[in-house]
Amino acid sequence: MRGPLGPVIGKYPSSSDSNGEMGNENNDIIKHNRKCRDLVFLVIFIAFWIAMIVNSSFAFNQGNPLRLNYGLDYKGNVCGDKHGDWDLRELELRYWSNPNQVYETGVKNSKFQLSNARSICLMDCPIPSEDSLNWVCDYPEGDIRISLDDWIDRNYDYFADLTPELRNTSLQLQGPCYPVIFPSVNVYWTCQFIARASNVSLTHWEQMGGVKVIEDIAIDKSIHKSVNSRSSVLKRYVADVGKAWPVLLVCGGLLPLFLSIIWLLMIRHFVAGMPWVTVIVFNVLMVSVTMFYYLKAGWIGNDAISPIIGEHDPYYRVSAREVNHLHAAAFFMTVLMIVAFLSSIAIVRRILMATSVLKVAAKVIGEVQALIIFPVIPYAMLAIFYMFWLSAALHLFSSGSVLQNDCGANCCAYNLKEKRLSCNSCCGYSIHYTSHIAAAILFHLFGCYWATQFFMACSSTVVAGSVASYYWTRGATSPEIPFLPVFSSMKRLARYSLGSVALGSLIVSSVESVRFILEALRRKLKHVNSIPGSWIGKVMYQTSQGCLRLIGCIIKSVNHNAYIMIAITGKGFVKSSEIATELIMSNILRIGKVNVIGDVILFLGKLCVSLTSALFAFLMLDTHKYKSSHNKITSPLFPVLVCWGFGYIVATLFFGVVEMSIDTIILSFCQDSDEHQGTAQYAPPLLIETLNDENEMQRLMQ
Repeated sequence: MRGPLGPVIGKYPSSSDSNGEMGNENNDIIKHNRKCRDLVFLVIFIAFWIAMIVNSSFAFNQGNPLRLNYGLDYKGNVCGDKHGDWDLRELELRYWSNPNQVYETGVKNSKFQLSNARSICLMDCPIPSEDSLNWVCDYPEGDIRISLDDWIDRNYDYFADLTPELRNTSLQLQGPCYPVIFPSVNVYWTCQFIARASNVSLTHWEQMGGVKVIEDIAIDKSIHKSVNSRSSVLKRYVADVGKAWPVLLVCGGLLPLFLSIIWLLMIRHFVAGMPWVTVIVFNVLMVSVTMFYYLKAGWIGNDAISPIIGEHDPYYRVSAREVNHLHAAAFFMTVLMIVAFLSSIAIVRRILMATSVLKVAAKVIGEVQALIIFPVIPYAMLAIFYMFWLSAALHLFSSGSVLQNDCGANCCAYNLKEKRLSCNSCCGYSIHYTSHIAAAILFHLFGCYWATQFFMACSSTVVAGSVASYYWTRGATSPEIPFLPVFSSMKRLARYSLGSVALGSLIVSSVESVRFILEALRRKLKHVNSIPGSWIGKVMYQTSQGCLRLIGCIIKSVNHNAYIMIAITGKGFVKSSEIATELIMSNILRIGKVNVIGDVILFLGKLCVSLTSALFAFLMLDTHKYKSSHNKITSPLFPVLVCWGFGYIVATLFFGVVEMSIDTIILSFCQDSDEHQGTAQYAPPLLIETLNDENEMQRLMQ
């Protein structure tokens, strides 16, 4: 059985103390014989951070974010990279110079892959000439005495300077120059062939004695398939996040910080109207964000995203997975918008109950004013962590070794540097990933989730300790030292309870990670048609999924209340969870009636902040900067979702002040009532007015 909390509460120091010593141990807010708890898990958390640093160091060593957008040339250089054999910072587009090789990769049952076809980095996608034959030649080296800049100025063409021998190899599609017969267009920094050969160029080519160039739709489909592969789309999404870092900074960091502080101040001074404002603003934002998805998906207006970069023939269309994903997102947002509107109607009658609940937090925040400012500390820590984590994630997703493929193809290409025709292999280069990179990415993702849960748990524990100090001293806070409850709570957390917080955050992270892995396995089994086909199997599978979700919700709830008891009692995580669960079960009706609607309003408030972040992210990404060729965002989907997530996390930190204030006061009130035969003794007058007034409690429990 839990012991009484009253005896462990000490006197709050004030200016009237006779000794006047703030640091006297006898004047601690919560006097308790505390000691460090769950040290093993604190050691595990420290080891985890060391592993995160090592993992990130590997990423910074091996990764190159340019690989997420740009392809490799025939020498293994990354297009757009200035650190390769050539300074290619202006040459971002990958172009396949041999059209017959591209055709061969599109032939059914062909073993020749597009990654093995000869490609080169260019500034613009070449187009056929209207009255002659254009050429794209290899980088100038060997006997070709022109600079790279001159080569670019000549539109990559030095065919006229070649010797008769090199002209002959070029006519055999063996280089160093290749004819531009098919028009091409820039699709995500890759020159997509249009399978309509230029009659003029093809005629000139045949008159010069060039080998037969095959004209077939396969030349179009082969490149299109490569550009739209799942791995390519995922890389572009990750690259979008890196390019949109100013948007993440403003809409995912600064804007939710400002909005969260404004919301807390309004709760403090305008508590009666905040539930109504929150519900109305939430529905307006849901409609606004949904409309932006409709715009970018092309269902409204003419501002749909396009996979084609730069000017192009308006009659030429290219399909892309990014557009399909936006269609799915728009449909999903429509469903959420309808559910949100119906839910808002359902809770209208309960708004007054939410107002009464929020008054509890408003009174506490008014007395312990430092609670409004305190979340800035974990916010700053999380901001630093996310900047480091995102940078490491970009390098980790782009890590791997650039190696020449072992394709076994039998073809020839002239090597200007070696001054000979090489027929041993024409294999191209690819980025080769190892299994440990996949494990490193999963560890990095898990690390982000655990660290986020840890910082949020620390914030919740500090707030709970501050509010508990306020409650168990009958609200006798000193106006001369308004920050002392928060500072004392931070000190107790750092000295005694970091291990318990690490354990609680680890449990939540582990359960959510298991759910993620099981869901990934489900999708994989569904793809190979291995999910149980019988109705019994489907029912069992869905039941297991529901149980996992229920377990996750229960663990989050237990953790939330365990942090309160850790702050009050100084017990370990397991013991605090036991005390909190017993206290909740014995007062389930009182706590349930008071908390449900208040939690709903707080949740809607968090969504308001995160939806505003998403809305402003859409607006920033709609500017010319993110539509130009170099900085173009392939899709606003990922940057907007990241801003949405960051906005929700920041809002959770600040709204946690209100949430933890309510829960801590209620748990303390229940404990106080249990210890004193149903009459709370430590509740300060301002809180008794709300929580202990008989008429108010009856109205709350209707």
